[in-house]
Amino acid sequence: MTKKVIRINEATIRFAGDSGDGMQLTGTRFTEATAIVGNDLKTIPNYPSEIRAPLGTLAGVSAFQLMFGSSRVFTPGDLPDTLVAMNPAALKVHLKDLKKGGTVLANANAFSLKNLKMAGWEGNPLEDGSLEGYTVYSIEMSKLVGKALESSDLTSKGIERTKNMFALGVLFWMYNRPVEPTEAWLRKKFGKNPAIAEANITAMKTGFNYGETTEIFTTSYAVEKADLPKGKYRNITGNVAVAYGLVAAAKKAGKELFLGSYPITPASEILHTLSGLRNHAVKTFQAEDEIAGIASAIGASYAGDLACTTTSGPGMALKTEAIGLAIITELPLVIVNVQRGGPSTGMPTKMEQSDLLQAVHGRNSDAQIPVITAQDPADCFDCAFEAARVALKYMTPVILLTDGYLGQGSGPWLIPDPKSLPEIKVTHPDSSARGENGFMPYSRDENEARPWALPGTPGLEHRIGGLEKENITGMVSQDPENHQLMTDIRARKITRITQEIPPSEIFGKAKGKVLVIGWGSTHGSIHVAVDRVQAEGKSVSQLHLRWVSPFPSDLKEICDNFDEILIPEVNSGQLSLLLKADLVRPIHQLNKVRGEPFRASEIEEKINEILG
Repeated sequence: MTKKVIRINEATIRFAGDSGDGMQLTGTRFTEATAIVGNDLKTIPNYPSEIRAPLGTLAGVSAFQLMFGSSRVFTPGDLPDTLVAMNPAALKVHLKDLKKGGTVLANANAFSLKNLKMAGWEGNPLEDGSLEGYTVYSIEMSKLVGKALESSDLTSKGIERTKNMFALGVLFWMYNRPVEPTEAWLRKKFGKNPAIAEANITAMKTGFNYGETTEIFTTSYAVEKADLPKGKYRNITGNVAVAYGLVAAAKKAGKELFLGSYPITPASEILHTLSGLRNHAVKTFQAEDEIAGIASAIGASYAGDLACTTTSGPGMALKTEAIGLAIITELPLVIVNVQRGGPSTGMPTKMEQSDLLQAVHGRNSDAQIPVITAQDPADCFDCAFEAARVALKYMTPVILLTDGYLGQGSGPWLIPDPKSLPEIKVTHPDSSARGENGFMPYSRDENEARPWALPGTPGLEHRIGGLEKENITGMVSQDPENHQLMTDIRARKITRITQEIPPSEIFGKAKGKVLVIGWGSTHGSIHVAVDRVQAEGKSVSQLHLRWVSPFPSDLKEICDNFDEILIPEVNSGQLSLLLKADLVRPIHQLNKVRGEPFRASEIEEKINEILG
């Protein structure tokens, strides 16, 4: 049977099923195959926080979405073109997001009366007309893999677990993806149990061949390789990119890297990644709690390492007192907060941008701290590197904000030439730094950074700790005038970091009616929305902030050139609050706190509302 191949510019796919159906693995393997083809892409996982919700329930649905294309891709897509539904609950949860006329690929064997009732369906949507207007492929995946693997040594339960590979094979055929990378991965993954590897490979190839031979499929789709800057790429998650950025900074600084951390969703992958890099002068310490994690990192910094600690929102709350200690001792430290839904334990597996005010102002006393934010998974590498560089140069802790969307989502990363990375110069005083009156641990260089004296250096003994220190000498001081002076110096040092911030880049014209300002992971959705509105000839531009403390020095000048300002945030308006105070002007807000990122269409609609 001759089948038609349609060339398309982009596609969005969502894999959904029970949390035991392997949807994260399936989506990741499709992503890797897509990266090898050379498409640009973005991904986002969505899975329940319950360790194991009851099978077939709405609460137990796990999903993975990716968008890939032949040109730049900035988001994982608003609405999927294709929904893979492995059970009735997955279809119930995600059907509302599927594009009208989109494709449903369903495992018909899972649509039993029991599962339908558990998911809240009155009838079988694959048969009763509920999916009218969609292209529906109802496939007995479980039955087909059972037949393909009837001679396998696997148990019936083990065979059933390969159905996700069957679905993956069908998708590989539908979108002209290669099966070979996943075949090699499976053989490596299950090298100690080749029967499992071969069963999954068989299931995947069965799905691919089903797409090729069955008469229900008449069309497949081809997405050409994206025209990206030349170089060597790899698909990377934001958490892995943070880990690599910290290692790169340590190498450039000639330092060992120390991570003191406590596992917490969705930041744990940074700890996992760095723990596997001990051959690159990386030391990881899995502490018993969040406080011990940051305290150990402060100790490592005092001893001369490039030190970091990683966490998410509730962990930041626990680290707050120790962050103040790092500020008053003026030691370099990188603090990574992979934000999630809160407050308290909140929604551990859902993204949010609600820790901005906590990062900028969430401490006792007037204790300023630099805060840098990443805009996509690959940018997490650059921001981690920059956070470390600034921490070392200015002798200060720096907070890096990412979130669950960036940390666990992925995209292509252009692997940099190590020689192209900025040099990081680190000096430690030696015994000659001791003057007639002894060593002065709070003397200042041109950046108002104090000297980083390593313990054990003869003649450089000095006090350090949480009590206020006398300027220059470092002696404990409770003098009011000295406290005012030290508070001003610490604040002035942070303000000096504006000299590290390059001129702000504006997407669009430098003057106009609406300027959309964002920070962090909203970049992609804002960019797509602004691009669409610009294509209609409307006056709108985009400015995305990397540093949110301090703000870029040219921010007010840029904002003065626009009639209206819009700030979309996945919180209740935290950057808006800061900028209203800084700019002293009204600001339009677009806020959502649903545990999910913005769709570009939501921002586009708001822009058009402002433009009237």
